[in-house]
Amino acid sequence: MKNLLCLLLLIATLPVQAQVDLKDREIVFRGVNVIPMDQERVLTNQNVVVRNGKIAAITPAAQTTYKKDALIVDAKGKYLMPGLAEMHAHVPPVDDMDPIREVLTLFVTNGVTTIRGMLGHPRHLDVRERLKKGELLGPHLYSTGPSFNGYSVKIPSQGAEMVRAQKQAGYDYLKLHPGLTRQNFESVAKTAKEVGIPFVGHVSHEVGVWRAIDAGYSSIDHLDGFIEGMVPGIESMDEKQIGLFGMYIADKADQSQIPKLMQALKSKNVWVVPTQALAERWLSPIPVEELNSAPEMVYMNAQTRNNWVKTKQDLLANPSYNKDKINNYLKLRRDLIKACQQNGVGLLLGSDGPQVFNVPGFSVHHELQYLVDSGLTPYQALQTGTVNVAQYLGRSDMGTIAVGKEADLVLLEGNPLDNIGQTRRIEGVLLDSRWLPKDFIQGELKKLAK
Repeated sequence: MKNLLCLLLLIATLPVQAQVDLKDREIVFRGVNVIPMDQERVLTNQNVVVRNGKIAAITPAAQTTYKKDALIVDAKGKYLMPGLAEMHAHVPPVDDMDPIREVLTLFVTNGVTTIRGMLGHPRHLDVRERLKKGELLGPHLYSTGPSFNGYSVKIPSQGAEMVRAQKQAGYDYLKLHPGLTRQNFESVAKTAKEVGIPFVGHVSHEVGVWRAIDAGYSSIDHLDGFIEGMVPGIESMDEKQIGLFGMYIADKADQSQIPKLMQALKSKNVWVVPTQALAERWLSPIPVEELNSAPEMVYMNAQTRNNWVKTKQDLLANPSYNKDKINNYLKLRRDLIKACQQNGVGLLLGSDGPQVFNVPGFSVHHELQYLVDSGLTPYQALQTGTVNVAQYLGRSDMGTIAVGKEADLVLLEGNPLDNIGQTRRIEGVLLDSRWLPKDFIQGELKKLAK
C-alpha cells in the first residue's frame, strides 16, 4: 500500500508532457486513420513511421516494424493529416522576438506548419533561418519584404530600386498594398519579372484587377479588385465610395463577368487567397460583443482587442454601412470563391491573422469553415491548405502523406472529411522531428493567455 501511494504521488507531480525531439529516434503513429490528401479517402488502421523528419513507412498496423526505442503514439481511432499552411499570415514586423515567438506558437499549436508572412521586416529573414535550423518553435516561414504602397513608392525608379533591394536581401515575395499608381505598379511588376521575384497581395484602385492579372500576380489576396472589376464605371468612383474590397458597391457588380474573371485568373495562373475570415468577421454585421467574447481572444492583449473593437465599431457606424447590402456582399464573395473552385482557379488557405478578430492559428480553422460555407467540400477546403500550397510553392515533398514526404503532420480526434470543424480537435502536431503532444500544446497556450 505504501509503494502504491508513493507511485500515485509521483504521477501526480509529473510535469506536463514536453515536446519530444526525435532527430535520432523514430516516431510511430499506431493504428491511425490516415488522410493522405492524394485523393478523398481514408486509410484505416495504419501504422505511420517517421524517421529523421520524413515519412518512412505507411503499413497496415499488424505489418509494421520499427526500432525498439521508437516513440509510440497510440492513435487508434484518430486521424492523421498533413500540416496546414496559412498563406496570408502576419509575423509582427518588429525586432523584439517576444511577440514574434507568441505568434509563431499560436500558429503551430493550431496545426499550422507553414506560413507566408505578408508584411516583411529584416528580422524575419533571421527568423526564417532559425526556424529552418530548429532554433525556434514555429512553422516553416516564407516571407514577403516591406510593403510597396503609395507612401513607400513615389516614383517608378523608386519602386524598381526597392524590388532589386528586396531580391538581394533574400525575401521570397514582394508584398503590394493599395495606393500604387499605374506607372509605379508597372515599374515594380516589370522589375520583379526581370530579377525573378513574385509579387502578391492587394490590387491598387488605379491598377484594377484586369491589369493586375495581365501583369502576372503570383497571388491576389482578399479577392481584392474582383468586385470592383465587375462594376461599370468604376474608374469614376473614389475609394471611399467603393469601400474596402468593394463592400459598398457589390450591388452594382455585373455578375455575368464572373466567367470572364475566372478565365483570366486561370489563363494567367494567378492564385487566389480569399481571406474570407477577414470579411466574415470584420466587415459583417456580427455584433462586436460576440466576436470579442470568443474563447481565442484571451491570446490577444487588451490594446489589440480594444483596437479591433474600435475598428469594427467605426465600420458599423459608417453612414454607408447597410446590413442587408453587406450580407449580399458577403454572399457574392462566397459565390466568387465557389466559382474559383469550379473553374480550376487555384485557391490557397489564408485568413489574415492577426487581424481584426482573427487570432493567429485559430482563424485558419474559421477560414476552413467559411470555405465550406462557400460551397467547397471539406476535402476541397483542406486541399487549399495542403496539396494546393505544395503545388503553388513547387514543393513535391509536402502537402500529402506518403513515404518520403516531409513529416509535418497533425493528429486529430475526428475525421475532418466528415466535418471540417474536426481540424480544431488537435491531439498533437509533428513538425519535422519535433512531436508536440496535446498536453504540451495546451500548456503553451495557457502561457500565452492574457
